[in-house]
Amino acid sequence: MIYLDNAATTYFKPTPVINAVGSTLKYLSANPTRSSHSLAVKAGMLVEDTRENAAKMFGTTPDRVVFTLNCTDALNTAIFGTVKKGGHIITTVFEHNSVLRPLIRLKELGMIDYTVLSPLMGGFVSAEQVASAIRQNTYMIITNHVSNVTGAVQPIADIGYLAEKYGLIFLVDSAQSAGYREINMDRDKISMLAVAPHKGLHAPQGVGLLLIRGKTVVRPFRYGGTGTDSAKPQPSELPEALESGTLPTPAIAGLNAALKYTVEHADENRKKLNGMFYYTIGEMSKINGIRLYTKKEFGGNIIAFSVRGMSSSEAGNILADEYDICVRSGLHCAPLAHKHYGTLKEGMVRIALGVENTVDELNFFLQAVSEISR
Repeated sequence: MIYLDNAATTYFKPTPVINAVGSTLKYLSANPTRSSHSLAVKAGMLVEDTRENAAKMFGTTPDRVVFTLNCTDALNTAIFGTVKKGGHIITTVFEHNSVLRPLIRLKELGMIDYTVLSPLMGGFVSAEQVASAIRQNTYMIITNHVSNVTGAVQPIADIGYLAEKYGLIFLVDSAQSAGYREINMDRDKISMLAVAPHKGLHAPQGVGLLLIRGKTVVRPFRYGGTGTDSAKPQPSELPEALESGTLPTPAIAGLNAALKYTVEHADENRKKLNGMFYYTIGEMSKINGIRLYTKKEFGGNIIAFSVRGMSSSEAGNILADEYDICVRSGLHCAPLAHKHYGTLKEGMVRIALGVENTVDELNFFLQAVSEISR
């Protein structure tokens, strides 16, 4: 099997990550912050150490690192937790349904209005486009960092400075960039960052991150036990205010190990991924019958394409059934991007390279695509 579906979830999990999850399940199955016995205290220390490492990696403070169910939950928490009745939000066609569906729901409820921006010739939404869409009642800008469909990279630093200039909340979906690209919330003026640790960080599934910077206020929309301030309706201080329910300590332990692994191996992994990306997209551009939607300038690890005369599902099924190659086909949970590119009916085939892939695997994939296109 050749696994090229790393944008959905990375197949490779480092040995320290696997060991951390197993060790926590075996020796530390206690509820952090809920009791004062030694196991609960030790579990709590592990949780706090993970907050510190995440804060250091992404440029905020540990008390503003919130553990969520996943990246979707982080985005929902950020959007519903900052909603301003009668307000206006600016977003892009690249957004995942984790952003689009909350916005659609809030508009249906009569809470907000929103503007969706399309990319220019460079394949990204510029800060100038965002500036032109700002209204008197605009309070938030939402964009992903890297498109899960085409791999397009948005200029988050430019947009962040624009947001700060106008006093707007800036929410970034880093599902496809965290771990692969350097992100610093303080430097790039990001108000809130949603992270999918099971992707570029190579952490286990079952935990997400919402990181908050500065004075951004996020109200809870999920309520329950927090282990602190039990007599109050809900704690008001972060991170407890947004962390109702038992935390997934084994997944957090794996995330902590993954953060450390990423710091140690970031440069070599990024260099390897970029090398494989440029090689693969260069060779694919030579194959007749292949249409590429990813630009070489994007770099990274995502390549989206279609095969002439074939739906994405048909091409994906052939790759899976006849060549044992794992890819993603369809609409990738981002319908507005497909509408923009005219692929709402047929979808696209997406490969996402991983640090464990080899040149031999990529050559086998290229041969397979060449045969299918003929």
